[in-house]
Amino acid sequence: MNAKLKPGYKQTEVGVIPEDWEVSALRNCCIKITDGTHDTPRPVQSGIPFLTAINVRDNWIDYESCLYLAEADHIVIFRRCNPEKNDVLMVNIGAGVATTALVKVDYEFSLKNVALLKPDSRRAMGAYLNYSLAQRKPRITQDLSSGGAQPFLSLTQIGEILIPLPPTKAEQETIAEALGDADALIESLEQLIAKKRHLKQGAMQELLTGKKRLPGFSGKWEVRRFIEVCWFQEGPGVMSRQFTASGVKLLNGTNISRGILNLDSTSRSISVREAYGAYAHFLADVGDIVIASSGISIERFDEKVAFVRESDLPFCMNTSTIRFKPFTEVLDSAFLYQFLTSDSFKQMIGGQATGSAQLNFGPTHVATVALPIPSLPEQNAIATILSDMDAEITALEAKLAKARQIKQGMMQELLTGKTRLV
Repeated sequence: MNAKLKPGYKQTEVGVIPEDWEVSALRNCCIKITDGTHDTPRPVQSGIPFLTAINVRDNWIDYESCLYLAEADHIVIFRRCNPEKNDVLMVNIGAGVATTALVKVDYEFSLKNVALLKPDSRRAMGAYLNYSLAQRKPRITQDLSSGGAQPFLSLTQIGEILIPLPPTKAEQETIAEALGDADALIESLEQLIAKKRHLKQGAMQELLTGKKRLPGFSGKWEVRRFIEVCWFQEGPGVMSRQFTASGVKLLNGTNISRGILNLDSTSRSISVREAYGAYAHFLADVGDIVIASSGISIERFDEKVAFVRESDLPFCMNTSTIRFKPFTEVLDSAFLYQFLTSDSFKQMIGGQATGSAQLNFGPTHVATVALPIPSLPEQNAIATILSDMDAEITALEAKLAKARQIKQGMMQELLTGKTRLV
């Protein structure tokens, strides 16, 4: 095996790394590995931030939605588990187990169900440990033992995690800085996309309600119920015994995401004979608008609307999905699409749909919804503006996906020493 290695590299327990790097257990890189409370102190309206596992995301700590503790309760927890700037947090119980983030704040906070790693400044820096642990997360979660009903990492297990360690802190810092720059680009794109989405929602609220009129248009809008301006149909309840491994795919709400259908992600089909026989009435057409009508929160419903493209066909509707065909003499298809993704539709359908956390509605609910309709030329002009905003957001999302992909490649190169920066 060694004969095939690139000169200057060696095979180790964590893979191929440079000869001057070492493999170190976390306990040898940290002066302290502990965790926060496993109790639930009584929260207060304001006080010391109290973070749980749900507040620790990949390379990000959510301080905004955390609970708060009275100072007396905080002091007890902080005496044992005292996170400080440049320490690393690791979720050690629950669905997010092995998720890590770097502490970047100077103020005190308490932890629950989260481990604290304090780097030994003579050997390692927190930013490098955080990136290295993120790189090894899939392997860590694969190897961990389960603690009862939830995934669990003991402090001993955390201390035994092996990471590749460059020989100098200078090299660690250079690697962390390069990955930090990649994170900064990703964060800036995320913030820009959030801003653009917010601006688009504002534009929809103005344009789709007639509060703001485009130049050259006047006249009164009509308010018409869906049933008057559009044909719509819910998918049938295809039985599981009818599912086949091949044939014509069945649409599921999970196949709809931000204007795009991804039918490659479904394994459910029905036979060609049934699709073009008993279920022919439910075969989708190019230009249909499809939505998910179950299993999605009101807030995120706008993500579950899409146009059907030629490349999506053939597929058959299924339960919890609805398709729309506007009456083109009164309703522009692109205008309808924008209305279905608007806050106005969310409020109208959300007010009558069943289900608490998630929407569950059908054609009878849709039939009662009314929408304001201008002339077809004005509908088209409004839809064009909003579609252009969608296109801008889509382009930014593509840049974000590319930036994330580049960062993953950088992590693979830099955190294994395949590419050296010093």
